[in-house]
Amino acid sequence: MPPVKSETSAAELALTLEAFLAEHPRAAVLEDGRVIFEMQTTHYSLSAEHGRCVLHMWSEDRNMVRTVTGLDVRKNVLRIETRRFGQARPQTLQLVPDRDIRTPTTREANRKKYLRTLERVLTRAFTDFKIDSLSNAMELEHSFGPAYARGTLVRGAKAWAVIAVNAEETQATIDGALTLGILWLAYCREHSGGRRVFEGLKVIVPAGGAAVTRGRMGWLNPALAKWELYELDERCETLDSAEIGDEGNLDIRLVHNFNHERTLERSQAAVDRLTRLLPEGVRSRTEIRPLSSTEISFRLHGLEFARIRYCVAAGSFARQDAITFGAGPNETPLTNATEDLFRDLMRRVYDGRFAGGSVRNPLYRLQPERWLESELKQGLVELEPAIRGEFVYTQVPAFAGGDRGMIDLLSVTRSGRLMVLELKANEDLHLPLQGLDYWLRVRQVHAAGELQKHGYFNGVELSDATPLLLLVAPALRIHPANETVLRYLKTDVEWTLVALDEHWRQRRRVIFRKRSGE
Repeated sequence: MPPVKSETSAAELALTLEAFLAEHPRAAVLEDGRVIFEMQTTHYSLSAEHGRCVLHMWSEDRNMVRTVTGLDVRKNVLRIETRRFGQARPQTLQLVPDRDIRTPTTREANRKKYLRTLERVLTRAFTDFKIDSLSNAMELEHSFGPAYARGTLVRGAKAWAVIAVNAEETQATIDGALTLGILWLAYCREHSGGRRVFEGLKVIVPAGGAAVTRGRMGWLNPALAKWELYELDERCETLDSAEIGDEGNLDIRLVHNFNHERTLERSQAAVDRLTRLLPEGVRSRTEIRPLSSTEISFRLHGLEFARIRYCVAAGSFARQDAITFGAGPNETPLTNATEDLFRDLMRRVYDGRFAGGSVRNPLYRLQPERWLESELKQGLVELEPAIRGEFVYTQVPAFAGGDRGMIDLLSVTRSGRLMVLELKANEDLHLPLQGLDYWLRVRQVHAAGELQKHGYFNGVELSDATPLLLLVAPALRIHPANETVLRYLKTDVEWTLVALDEHWRQRRRVIFRKRSGE
């Protein structure tokens, strides 16, 4: 494909982007080499009106609007020249076919090279120890994959478990090193045969990539093991110790809790128009959720199918409600001409997304965690009787270190103690530490008195105690390793692991629960 330069029409730019996204459903958007959107979980809209190609992308974590001024395809990567509104200086985004654009051969070569580098670095850095083993062999039975180098350092009867990850891996893989490290330490202890005492774990991450791990490691139990964190600069092969703090590098900002009723009242005409177009079966089950003071989401069992935005009208400074619809990543403006398309979509959504639906239907399978969230929000008291059901906040935005995170559910007990809920509809090895991330954020903003300043839990006398952490998943979707990781958390983190009936779409029933300290 030849380059699509900036003088190309807005319609051609939009068409090229559409074609690339249609061809690569697993595409990712990169800025400065960092993944900012994964298209499998991102919504987008493209407009080519008034001679401008405008790309709007948003996910649960981020929102971005850019004017596209040029496109260029290089080695199956689409380079997008963009401008932010109000700024003359262009920026470049990259649209890649997959988040990890390396070939399997390249990945394997990088990992083998890293093993050799790591061996040299460990030998120089820990002269009193001998490297007893170092490998990245896949062992699916124990959840160990080739992205992580695992080894042991031995001195007499004492030993340390070591886990390391190279700079070519994704940030999510780097952040996952601690989970795998805890499992590796537990494995080493279990299989030592009493010949060695494993004192603790050394985690090695790329230089500049320790922020998330630093915050998590501060909440591992020092009575159970010693914990050390290092950053490795692979270019100069230097290993630097990273300080572990109980808050890591968290710089938390909480988004103000806006007035939901006022948002709905202002856009009542648009809400009524959308509601009238819904089939009766969908209308009664639709959740109308204000997301911000300017956006309202329409959802069926957690799946967004339409959105109202209070925004500036094209070609003027007046504000109006713009309605879009779409169950997939792309959106279509709702106009008189597209009402039939909307009705057709709603028939398909109604036929495919209901509790007794077929798992073969993609509309049934989409966004299972949002479906689980919508079910639990209706019956949180059934799940945890101590919760005050009138105070349940969904998808609370909290920014940390420049990244936006969403706390699944945040509530409070009858005694005034905060409760953080992390939900997973499918098996996830990293559930405990992801839940810990949100627990840390809530703990910090609560300690600073920020929650009620920003409009949350008005009229409630909040307890000074640390929040409770509730981890919820279907019983057969709880990863066997989750409990191992949870056992290594500090006792300050009071957690409960709740296993639901596998048929949670039909009924909300707890199969078992396990608590810290039991």
